Amino acid sequence: MHDRRRRQHRAVVFIALAALAVSAVPAFAQSVFQATLAETNQKTPEANTADVQRALADGSALVVDSRKHAEYVAGHIAGAKNANSVDEMLKMVSGHKDEAIILYCNGQHCQASRNLSTELVAAGFTNVRRYQLGIPMWRALNGPVEIELEGIVRIFGADRTAVYFDARSSEEFARGTLPGAHNIPIDNTSRVALGEKAPALQNDFNIRIILFGRDSAQARKLADAVGKTPYQNVSYFPGTFEALAAAVKTQ
Repeated sequence: MHDRRRRQHRAVVFIALAALAVSAVPAFAQSVFQATLAETNQKTPEANTADVQRALADGSALVVDSRKHAEYVAGHIAGAKNANSVDEMLKMVSGHKDEAIILYCNGQHCQASRNLSTELVAAGFTNVRRYQLGIPMWRALNGPVEIELEGIVRIFGADRTAVYFDARSSEEFARGTLPGAHNIPIDNTSRVALGEKAPALQNDFNIRIILFGRDSAQARKLADAVGKTPYQNVSYFPGTFEALAAAVKTQ
């Protein structure tokens, strides 16, 4: 009898401890994709990386880069729009102030998303969050980053260390590409060894890398493959090769 009672007591204690352990898991097993700054006295709540990924995938929120236009065109979260004033946001949401919005900028010490969120709330917007970890965290987690044509043209003339990769077929590449570009025919391979193509990348994972292809889909396919490598400063051009070549040719 005593043994049975002891076994029952141990079972009750075990169940209680298990329940306690389960309840404590979220606090200690939180993924980096759920991380936020957990700021105090926030005027608008924070969003995490998973929230941004979800919003971009299902359209549940509008992801907005609140930096200056020049910063946006040089590299932004793929699929994000650009606005840095209440008037621009009103146009973007067609006056619907209840639109779900996630703002971001250059990370924890950047004030752009904080300032804009405060202005939006004062203007009557009711569903504003901030991805305060911003594009530095997005890049660190290999999130896809787009670069606009204007940004590539500026970088092409100013940053001689940037490395370019062409995702088109070897036949298309042979007929013409950007000066100094390397070829990775992404439609015919799943192996992406950037260092073998560009030796400068073997010892520096922070060199600016720009990807392009026949069109946005092909460039994004290469970007997703490169996202599984350690390179951190990667952007892809979401336009056609013809548009890119014509713009660069004028430089």
